[in-house]
Amino acid sequence: MRRVPAPQWQAAADAHRARIDALIGDYLHDRRHGGTHPVVDFLFTYYPYPPAQLRRWHPGFGVILDDPDSPSVPGAPHPYAGLRGYERVVGGARVGDDYLRQRERTVRTTRALLDATASRPARFGCFGLHEWAMVYRTDAPRHRLPLRLGADGTDAVVEVNHLVCTHFDAFRFFTDPARGRNVVELTRERQLAHEQPGCVHATMDLYRVTAKLSPLLHSRLVAESFELAHRAREIDMRASPYDLTSLGYAPIRIETREGRAEYVREQQALTADGSALRARLLARLDALIAQLQGSSGAIVDPPGGMTASLE
Repeated sequence: MRRVPAPQWQAAADAHRARIDALIGDYLHDRRHGGTHPVVDFLFTYYPYPPAQLRRWHPGFGVILDDPDSPSVPGAPHPYAGLRGYERVVGGARVGDDYLRQRERTVRTTRALLDATASRPARFGCFGLHEWAMVYRTDAPRHRLPLRLGADGTDAVVEVNHLVCTHFDAFRFFTDPARGRNVVELTRERQLAHEQPGCVHATMDLYRVTAKLSPLLHSRLVAESFELAHRAREIDMRASPYDLTSLGYAPIRIETREGRAEYVREQQALTADGSALRARLLARLDALIAQLQGSSGAIVDPPGGMTASLE
């Protein structure tokens, strides 16, 4: 365990909140006044990690946050002492060993999924058709937005293309007529056998991973995965059959050759960033597993030393 002085971790917590607020501040303002947003809402409904938790900074396992200096309030409680996973120690608070042991199964199953995904070559031939398959031959689209090509035009795009989805959590929302058109019947039990790094949703789900394992992971990883998920969701919806031009999103017209080429370019760039983040997450999970096994290897800090690890 290493200790971090209060002024240093308080500055890091402030910087993290500012980083998240720059991304979602307008959204939160609109939501408080009853507004909805088909792109950003997804990140807080499909992923059960509310904005308040996203805005809270954590240093990850292996760090003691020193008591804050509060001369005007002697003996004031540590602001992290009552949070999930934390325990009080002399002069500070930290994520406890007991909490790490409680989360061992999640750490190991998450590592297995990330490793299986990283082990396969990326595929770039889906063209985002999963969103089209979710409205194929249905009178009840998932979003209250107009379809760019209308219902018949949307169905036609599905019928002249091959559905090659590899992500179960997208496949499970396909309409019944669309499921039989996919190249393979996906199941939760076989998820590890099909996940691959080119999938936009597999990249988006890195946010699920970091959110689920917080506060064992440093909040920088949570913030980076959220930013990547936000970017992936924009690509996802721009390539969808919905018309989001009123919200400022230019469509990626995957029904055209030019649109499919544009989608692949966006998908490849997203995959490269997702693969780099996935590798860092795997390294961190390996360090946590080593800690669980009583390895002499310490939980490693990210490159750049203590200052970088707190940013």
